[in-house]
Amino acid sequence: MKKINEEMLRRIRVAAGEEPADLVITNCRVADLFQLEWFEEDVAIVDGTVVGIGKYEGKQVIDGLRRYLVPAFMDGHVHIESSTVTPPLFAEVLLQHGVTAAVCDPHEIANVAGVEGIQYMLDASENVPVDLYFMLPSCVPSTPMEEAGAVLDAADLAPFFQHPRVLGLAEVMDFPAVAKGSEGMMEKLTLAYQDNHPIDGHGAGLDGRGLNIYRSVQIQTDHEAITVEDAKLRLQRGFYLMIREGSGARNLRSLIQAVTPANARRCLFCTDDKHLDDLVTEGSVDYNVRLAIQEGMDPLLAIQMASLNAAECYNMHDRGAIAPGYRADLLLLDSLDEVTISMVIKDGKIVVDKHEQKQAVITSLAESIMPKPSAPPAKILHSVRLAKLEEEMLQIPATEGSHAHVIEVIPGQLLTHHLLEEVEVEQGYFHPSTQLDQLKLAVLERHRGTGHLGLGIVKGFGMMKGAIASTVGHDSHNLIILGTNDADMLTAIQAIEQIQGGLAVVIDGKVEATLALPVAGLMSDQGVADVLKEWEQLDQALQAVQFTPGINPFLLLSFLSLPVIPHLKITTRGLFDVDRFTHIDVIQPEAMVMGQ
Repeated sequence: MKKINEEMLRRIRVAAGEEPADLVITNCRVADLFQLEWFEEDVAIVDGTVVGIGKYEGKQVIDGLRRYLVPAFMDGHVHIESSTVTPPLFAEVLLQHGVTAAVCDPHEIANVAGVEGIQYMLDASENVPVDLYFMLPSCVPSTPMEEAGAVLDAADLAPFFQHPRVLGLAEVMDFPAVAKGSEGMMEKLTLAYQDNHPIDGHGAGLDGRGLNIYRSVQIQTDHEAITVEDAKLRLQRGFYLMIREGSGARNLRSLIQAVTPANARRCLFCTDDKHLDDLVTEGSVDYNVRLAIQEGMDPLLAIQMASLNAAECYNMHDRGAIAPGYRADLLLLDSLDEVTISMVIKDGKIVVDKHEQKQAVITSLAESIMPKPSAPPAKILHSVRLAKLEEEMLQIPATEGSHAHVIEVIPGQLLTHHLLEEVEVEQGYFHPSTQLDQLKLAVLERHRGTGHLGLGIVKGFGMMKGAIASTVGHDSHNLIILGTNDADMLTAIQAIEQIQGGLAVVIDGKVEATLALPVAGLMSDQGVADVLKEWEQLDQALQAVQFTPGINPFLLLSFLSLPVIPHLKITTRGLFDVDRFTHIDVIQPEAMVMGQ
């Protein structure tokens, strides 16, 4: 208490101009996000907090050189695991893009390793130079129809709510469990609700009635809108609208049209799932802001969505603005329209300065504040446990003239189409056809070695040869394989088992490239440069496989086993009709085809 009193008294003295601030930023245009205006005043900072706007003296003075001073950005919803690097390296990348806080959902690793996975993410993100907050996974597994590596109930989650960086309950994606009032789901919702913890939603494909159900149990956000109509309906129902722009789901250009000065305070940005190469080259939330401005949004409004709105959504009332009492997480922008970040200030200290003459010094500083990575538990490092698989087990029985239920992927979307098409048949089995763009899809249980295997047919990839495989298969993260032939698919499975998780590309029986992700089969234990190099090798191998131009095959593949997003998906138990919420046969009985 005495220390807090002393800190408060010092803030008062500095704010009153009675003693110099730790840092004063002068000669810049400062963003007023409360009134959406720019003003020109000094900004005084002490102990990592803004305490004064006006004329101040400081122990350190930064000349803003007429640049734009804005609050640092915050990602409203992100899965660190999708970056394929561990929390410290993820934080390092975010910092370069002006993101100093993120609300993270560790349900990817929780589906693999349960409470141990959550604890690892909390431990590994301790003391990193970005504030990584966490929402607790609400749906592990995402539906009862899946085989994840763990099952988490309310009792498993309850102790984590005591952690200072745990904010609430993460995206609720099992809508049937909510609608039916299932006991397990009600216990989780009550656990969050009773202490006023925020609850995130996942309302993919929900109509107005479904959204009513979600809001009635205090689910307050949703990031699954894909059209202007979706966005407006969610805002009308009282949701915070998260506008997502990730690697796979790119919804910003359409959704930004729904944002107006009247409703913008209920809107914020998120990335959800973004691969490392996209984070490095495009950026994080800074890319969302840049894209929104390109689409015609007032820069101040876009910056407000990326900072103040996100903070207030999660009851963080000490960040997201430049005003006394707010945390001194700030950015200096050279260009407003391009959102060109020249300096990042975290807790009142310069952590990134992109001016050439200071780069070496700041790089050294950034390295010095990065903690040593936490060693993951053995369970997390050895998570690929496969039953023995023979090539003939990959075959789908069919007769000449058979029609099949086919998954059609949609580039840039997580939704799929549900098609019924005639397929090629050879010797009583489905034969993949590159000409018809009908490829074989398989999901193999990889947590307990049960041997459960789901098979299906997919189109839209335009794949001409070989096979690809990955242990990144949302959300249960079983082993998912796509191929033009069974032999290459089997080789890809064996390659993944050998590296204990990751991505693989196989052509004509040869493993062309892999990205090893031994941390739960989701993240690398290597540095950013090493992971980027492996991504580059994967991209080169994918070019040889020849996919449809403009698609990200591994990203599209990773969401085909998520049976909570319409319309047709696949699990270890087989093909899953999300609309009917049941498994169905791949091959449609001839009598039913004739009856359509």
